[in-house]
Amino acid sequence: MSTTALSHTIGRLEADLGVRLFNRTTRSVSLSDAGRDFVERITPALAEIRVAMESARSQRETPSGLLRINASVQAGREIAPVMLDFLRRYPEMQVDLVTEGRLVDIVAEGFDLGIRPAGLVPRDMIALSLGRPQRYAVVVAPAWIAAHPKPMTPADLPVRDCLRGRLPNGALLRWQFEREGEQVQFDPKGRLTLDEAAIARAAVLDGSGIGFFIEQDVAEDIAAGRLIRLLEDWTPPRPSFSLYYPGRRNPSAGFTAFLAMVRERAAGVSKSG
Repeated sequence: MSTTALSHTIGRLEADLGVRLFNRTTRSVSLSDAGRDFVERITPALAEIRVAMESARSQRETPSGLLRINASVQAGREIAPVMLDFLRRYPEMQVDLVTEGRLVDIVAEGFDLGIRPAGLVPRDMIALSLGRPQRYAVVVAPAWIAAHPKPMTPADLPVRDCLRGRLPNGALLRWQFEREGEQVQFDPKGRLTLDEAAIARAAVLDGSGIGFFIEQDVAEDIAAGRLIRLLEDWTPPRPSFSLYYPGRRNPSAGFTAFLAMVRERAAGVSKSG
């Protein structure tokens, strides 16, 4: 800053405060009593500002600080291995993962990243596929099969025995089927409507009807024989979950490092598939 600009700045500050901070003569400039008191009081605050600025700059270079992620429960399970590996690799980082059914505005609610099925990602966001395709599973308890004929096509499903699911946006889930290029949409009409996969799973295990789940949610039950899978040839793989975020300038080192790990894992999943 030039001497003239500095003089004008100090003059404006003195005018705002209504007190002289410097004693001036033609040959010297020195702090007044009020000026010395002012400097003593603001010095700690300036030091704090300097520390804060250095801390912010360090996050540009070394992954540190907090990363907040919003995801559905299933998406949270999908990202968990990457998240844990990220924390092991970068010990100065923290992650706050919030899982919920509703689809939130991640910017308005203070999240850095969101994870949802590809079809639910807002259009104004940058999306990154997590790589592993998802698959649905239609399941029912063995007791139900014992008392009813086994459906062989979507048309055979008894609509009133099929649990209804509510999506985060409030709409009811339509069951999507596909086989050899033929696509079928099915509207369940069961008496029970739920928006939480764990409760729906418990209801199906209890024999309340037929459920439609993301495969990972009921894979152990199918393997153990607690649930019977139906119409497996009608449920091909579907697009994977996507991690999404708003476009941003000057992302932190932690944010950049996490995206790099997600891309690395997604590439590995694609190659292995």
